[in-house]
Amino acid sequence: MKINQIRNATIIVEYAGYKFLIDPFLADKGTYPPFPNSARQDQMNPLISLPTTIENIISNIDAVIVTHLHIDHFDDAAKEALPKDIKMFVQNEEDATEVNNAGFVNVEVLQKDTVFKGIHLVKTKGEHGRGEILKLAGQVCGVVFKHTSEKTLYVAGDTVWYEPVQEVINTHKPEVIIVNGGDNQFLQGGSLMMGKDDIYEVYKAATDAKIIVVHMEAVNHWALSREELNNFLSEKGISGNVAVPEDGESYVF
Repeated sequence: MKINQIRNATIIVEYAGYKFLIDPFLADKGTYPPFPNSARQDQMNPLISLPTTIENIISNIDAVIVTHLHIDHFDDAAKEALPKDIKMFVQNEEDATEVNNAGFVNVEVLQKDTVFKGIHLVKTKGEHGRGEILKLAGQVCGVVFKHTSEKTLYVAGDTVWYEPVQEVINTHKPEVIIVNGGDNQFLQGGSLMMGKDDIYEVYKAATDAKIIVVHMEAVNHWALSREELNNFLSEKGISGNVAVPEDGESYVF
């Protein structure tokens, strides 16, 4: 498999001969207002430009997976750029309705036994924060990729570390794990996704896996920088297990 970090949670996964675009956030730098009640209210989103053109990103994509519909995972630029007949996978019927309403005609709700081109796609649970903030954050999902010719891949999505993440790792034993690790948060309510300690828990649960941390430094409410995370990983002695890619960087497994 090949994993290409684009920006934020946007990645391209080449798996068993097919290309998946996950959580496309494709607007030009500074297109959208900052997320409210959070840091950097003087900075427009996205904070950074794409590392390549939209045309290059969407070229030869076989399917799109949208883990949830927050603007930094599926934005107006993606809606405009993607072919309306492309295969779209979403987490539930509510999201399917919204994606249909955006003009997409080939939308499917992920299940625990979805199969696409011989690739097994297993929808997994996620919690976009802890406690009261979940009422605001809404539902999210992740997905496990499985194929006889590939290592098992777990894309966790916008989730903190909690018991169902451990259960996914125990059940599917992924050899590659992608986590969203910017520790993004509002001024109240705590982390909306994994921070340093959550990522360390993922490592402890899957010490033989390669972990890739994305969703870094791209929207105004991030709280964990790549530099701080890399320093933490060095202190823990796990830099060889956990990668923190720059935008545009790729990995092959």
